[in-house]
Amino acid sequence: MPHRYAIPVLEAANCIILGKDRELRLALACLIARGHLLIEDLPGVGKTTLAHVIARLIGLHFQRIQFTSDLLPADIVGVSIFDREAGSFRFHPGPIFSQLILADEINRATPKTQSALLEAMEERQVTADSETHPLPDPFFVIATQNPSHQIGTFPLPESQLDRFLLRIRLGYPDRSAERALLMGEDRRELLERQQAVVQPEDLLAMQQAAHAVAVSERLIDYVQALLTRTRHSPELVTGLSPRAGLGLIAAARAWALIAGRDHVLPEDVQTVFPHVAAHRLHTAGDGRSVTPEVLAQLVRDVAVV
Repeated sequence: MPHRYAIPVLEAANCIILGKDRELRLALACLIARGHLLIEDLPGVGKTTLAHVIARLIGLHFQRIQFTSDLLPADIVGVSIFDREAGSFRFHPGPIFSQLILADEINRATPKTQSALLEAMEERQVTADSETHPLPDPFFVIATQNPSHQIGTFPLPESQLDRFLLRIRLGYPDRSAERALLMGEDRRELLERQQAVVQPEDLLAMQQAAHAVAVSERLIDYVQALLTRTRHSPELVTGLSPRAGLGLIAAARAWALIAGRDHVLPEDVQTVFPHVAAHRLHTAGDGRSVTPEVLAQLVRDVAVV
């Protein structure tokens, strides 16, 4: 079964990023589910390293885009330049035409530049000068975001946030992992020596297999009950959309595949639910992102059918 390809990726990743097995599994599940990943955390906890690790271990063509306030959409998508010999304009692709994109500090760019990613993330294509250019397959965006209270940030609008299947936080490592990190070899040197353990075609096989993971009608009932609970909660401004429901099922399928199962359990849905919902739900009154406690309560309020 294609889930065997996930094992060497996780084993090798855990040797570079220490003490973050759950977060690595969620990141891989997001990739297998054909989604995009948002990592929100403080600088220096390994967000950029995680993107490098996934690209290196799967053999994906990688591009890093540093988002700044003066970055322009053409710097991401590409630009048409007049070719004198041909007598016409020729499109020069930008860094978005890669298999794995690291949009580093995405909320430091202006909303106009942020929006340059919308079509690419949703349609997996780019339109420039009325021409449509397909993006590579696989195509995966990992965006890092600094906390919104930091100076020089532009909050991502709801339409942009909704393009991310999962949001994770890495957080500080535990004491033993941090000690091993401080005493060990530089992570960048480890990464430079690391070879790919699977190939892009193996990833495509996992993505196809995840789409075939069985989801029963009773599980669909459970997912619908979760969606309905978010829509009727007095603590929330709005509930989860049907697109979020589709994302929840896709992420649960990928999580089940990594676990070596051909069917989804309610526990799979409960595991990925906080990461699918956290960046899509806001509390009534202050409009802030929901806390982990609110998300946990939402899960407890819905009985497994």
